[in-house]
Amino acid sequence: MADLFDLASAQPVGLGVADDNSSLSTGDLRRKYNFGSRVSELAIAQDPFFRLVSKLSKKPTDDPQFKFTERRPSFHKRYGYLYGTNGNAAATITKAADLHANTTKITMAGDYKSNKGNAGSVYGQTAIEIGSGDTKPEFFVPGQLVKIPCHSSTGSASSDGYAVFRVDKVTASGTSNMVDLEGALVKTPTNLKSTYDHDADKGKGNTSQEALAPKRSYVIGTAHEQGSGYPETWKDQPFKTGYGNTQIWKTAMAMDNTARATVLKYDASEWARVWKEKLIEHKFDIEQSLLFNGTASTSDDAWYTDGVVNYITGFGNLFSLDTTTKAQDDFLDDMSAFLDPRYNNANATVFFCSTAVYNWLHKLSGYFANNLGQVQPYVDGATQSTSGGGNSLARADMSMTGKRKAFGVDISTISTPYGDMNVARNIHLDGTNIGLLGINMRYCAYRPLVGNGQNRDTSVYVGVQTLENSGVDRRVDLIQTEAGLEIHMPEAHAVWTV
Repeated sequence: MADLFDLASAQPVGLGVADDNSSLSTGDLRRKYNFGSRVSELAIAQDPFFRLVSKLSKKPTDDPQFKFTERRPSFHKRYGYLYGTNGNAAATITKAADLHANTTKITMAGDYKSNKGNAGSVYGQTAIEIGSGDTKPEFFVPGQLVKIPCHSSTGSASSDGYAVFRVDKVTASGTSNMVDLEGALVKTPTNLKSTYDHDADKGKGNTSQEALAPKRSYVIGTAHEQGSGYPETWKDQPFKTGYGNTQIWKTAMAMDNTARATVLKYDASEWARVWKEKLIEHKFDIEQSLLFNGTASTSDDAWYTDGVVNYITGFGNLFSLDTTTKAQDDFLDDMSAFLDPRYNNANATVFFCSTAVYNWLHKLSGYFANNLGQVQPYVDGATQSTSGGGNSLARADMSMTGKRKAFGVDISTISTPYGDMNVARNIHLDGTNIGLLGINMRYCAYRPLVGNGQNRDTSVYVGVQTLENSGVDRRVDLIQTEAGLEIHMPEAHAVWTV
């Protein structure tokens, strides 16, 4: 976490001083005070996501429809699915007596758009299509070795071994969005009973990454003849452009002048009390929108920014979390799938959780105390036992390693075999079906609209209505924010539903 949170925490600032160090007197009429860098200081514990995203990654935009670019290297995603062999739709590999003497043609399909940002194949998503438009695997070149998972036609769908195929020639396939590879099998599984049967997955129907992962055929290197020339290259287009919208939040503060002039108990000035609480209310509303908004869109003249829950649910990693039944082992399986170093950096991920899940995670850190998995060491050649005892070994896969503040947010660190979890409670998730949000803060940004000398980040407009300018015996101030949320790289984010 050193790369994310080792900056000095910002200190709360009094509300009486504006960003330009001028006095922010509520009596100064018709003035604008930019509060963009200070509104996040209020009620930090209530709105931890807005606090962190606005402090860690504030990137002003000069366009209310801002653009951003995703980048996905694909060298580790060079895989395909066996769709057919020797012109047959049925994907079968037959054991050969002399592997190298037989020329084989195989047809390979993909499940992600290798020419459009390499996007797709996210854990838990069901909208993954094999061989659909633009998923043609473009990375196969002569000289490659391809590892093909195999199972017997009479066995289960799980792999019984693997074959290795040497690519000698790549040609266009008669099947759209696929490629034909000509070459030879250089290895077949010793326990292959008859053929490798992939018929169940040759259709282009939707399926999940969890189901497809064991059936992928990966490039495992190259093998070239001595004295051969340089190999062919393959094209890679790792960039994909996305967009988001800014949204306008408004909160009004209104009070008649009689109430403003009345001295009260506890808080002498009712206007001052309301003014401060309205600022917190405004920030509260922004947090809710950044979490739960729908897809970034426009409706009439109102624009909406995207919310992290909507975005992750639609495109990111999906897990379930029933705190009454889910055990430590189950959760570790989730973490191993989510914190895959090929797609996600654990150090930059913050886990925002409901109160119930926050408590559950802390209880998990002490799980091993009641579930020791004790193993008696070998003594004089004796058989191991699970009886425990003073010399027994204990398993501790999760442990609480500390608690600290990052930009004023309480962060608990839970150590797992797959990296440290930076856990923050978020009360906005209480009472929803979202128990846990894993958000990689490197791929998330707060985008206030700033351009042409105008700063549309959170500002207070003082005296938009007064007795002097309207003839109405009251005072109205306005808090306004125009900003949006940028979130991309869905494979780096996750949601656990309860």
